[in-house]
Amino acid sequence: MASRDSDYGAFMEKFVLQPSSSAHQLPLSGLTFAIKDIFDVDGHVTGFGNPDWARTHSAATSTAPAVLAVLSGGATSIGKTIMDEMAYSINGENKHYGTPTNPWAPDRVPGGSSSGSAVAVGAKLVDFSLGTDTGGSVRVPASYCGIFGFRPSHGAVSTAGVIPMAQSFDTVGWFAWDPKILNRVGRVLLQLPDDASLVRPSQVIFAEDCLQLSSIPSDRITQGLVKSVEKLFGGQIVENVILGDYVKDKVPSLQHFIGEGNREQEYSIPSLAALSSARGLLLRYEFKNNHGDWVTTVKPDLGPGISEHVWEAVRTSAENIDVCQSVKTELRAALSALLGDYGILVIPTVPGPPPKLQMDPSALEVFHAQAFSLLSIAVVSGFCQVSFFFGFYNKILLIYFFPLRIMF
Repeated sequence: MASRDSDYGAFMEKFVLQPSSSAHQLPLSGLTFAIKDIFDVDGHVTGFGNPDWARTHSAATSTAPAVLAVLSGGATSIGKTIMDEMAYSINGENKHYGTPTNPWAPDRVPGGSSSGSAVAVGAKLVDFSLGTDTGGSVRVPASYCGIFGFRPSHGAVSTAGVIPMAQSFDTVGWFAWDPKILNRVGRVLLQLPDDASLVRPSQVIFAEDCLQLSSIPSDRITQGLVKSVEKLFGGQIVENVILGDYVKDKVPSLQHFIGEGNREQEYSIPSLAALSSARGLLLRYEFKNNHGDWVTTVKPDLGPGISEHVWEAVRTSAENIDVCQSVKTELRAALSALLGDYGILVIPTVPGPPPKLQMDPSALEVFHAQAFSLLSIAVVSGFCQVSFFFGFYNKILLIYFFPLRIMF
């Protein structure tokens, strides 16, 4: 593993992959990038964040299409980055390989599971990096590390050659410290034509109840955002919604997950906490189908928290999975109706600043419950989401506030 002092502990291994052809005048020419250790790279073992996984798997014999795409676009890779074990955490802590150092807040977690990819970009060790986002693994570390992160619409970028977690939700995402680079990478991965132009939003909808979940006073955020929107597009497109009420009304299958002793609903928006429950159930079921046999056979050494989540997934049955699929269909239709073709929904990516290292588990439980109620909106709907750095709050405390953009 690479030296922690020189690279913030972000890298599993360093190597150079050159562009597949002359990089002259290619869209990503001159850019460097890092690869989350969940992507296959020919000749390298895909480690999945756990030494037992690496020990029991052979080196890849091909390279993931997403990696090949950015190489073909002219970028150069400098290595693979650390991730949370089996992608089953949003903290960014790994008991085997260490926790990458958050370059903006060294006393706080970097976020996961694409922890090393976010840190490598946040520390400007690379221009951009590749990650994956099933439940929040690009958006969360982007928010914690003060950079831009993008989760594309589900199915928009190939996940071939990527170890699956839950195929209903798995996406390939990317990080950049410069929004122009984020755009350039996106055009390559999304295979957009060179003449594709920006689209003017038809409406910008602020989810008032979601904004209230943030530990930052919502008026400190919305005032600046509204002024920016009005300056760019005019005030007539700004609207407000109580998203929890809207989702509760338009997604009737969620009733199955509301009020069944769900502690998360005590400190979150009930309908969105129920949405998170549906997401969690389907994720666990698909994770078991993908990796249950390996887990029960190998009995891997897993870190605290992750071990409990993995074994809970292994014990998951198919009961109510059909209800989860109905929730997906209904939510997508509901948000399509709300946003139209070019609407933007603004919510916080997470409810506050990154948790401190070794944070009290009970406090972390509340934070994660609120975070997943927000993160699950894009996950379950399959819509895309961009997470971006908004600023600082209270001077000495570094705060990240990341409004969310969801659209087709």
